Amino acid sequence: MPDLNPTSGLAMKLGAVVLAAGASYRMGGAKQFLEVEGRPLLVRTLDAVARSGAHPIAVVLGANAGAIRTLIDESSVVVVINPGWASGMASSIRSGISALIAEAPALEAVLVTPCDQPALTADVIRQLVELNRRTGLIAAARYNGRVGAPAVFGSRHLGAIMALKGDEGARRLLNSGPLEVATADLPELGFDIDTPADYAAWKAKHG
Repeated sequence: MPDLNPTSGLAMKLGAVVLAAGASYRMGGAKQFLEVEGRPLLVRTLDAVARSGAHPIAVVLGANAGAIRTLIDESSVVVVINPGWASGMASSIRSGISALIAEAPALEAVLVTPCDQPALTADVIRQLVELNRRTGLIAAARYNGRVGAPAVFGSRHLGAIMALKGDEGARRLLNSGPLEVATADLPELGFDIDTPADYAAWKAKHG
């Protein structure tokens, strides 16, 4: 894994939460280990986040945490174990943001991203960061006719994220909440890997 210290000269102090706590029930095994372009999916996601310049990076684990932790260079990221992962994504988002604030209280913005979008790149993240910086609004990806993660939240928006409960993810907030959101059309992010069929389709197209 590359050095995960910031290198891109971002115009703001950006932290990141990578969500990797789910049990991957539909996959039938931990999808964090799936090979994408020669690397485990979680490692590839962490690499993209790191290359964007985000720092610190908190990766939230839950199901299969012991095994998945072996993928991670813990000198470069903050590993957060969420014992309440089964209650839904909201608890993992809250756990990750709490860890970031403890690590870097002066953060100006936070990226929240799942670990299962194989098209995620550092350039995509930088595009969202610039949109957030330029507009002052939450910056989120638009795909499949709706708004979703990854998304960049300014510090003034974190209260709304921390108020999420149960299985509420950021997508519900981004699509129906009272907050203003700026969007970037990123159709490639509409593909995530949830099932063996998804993975087979990705491999068939990308090798």
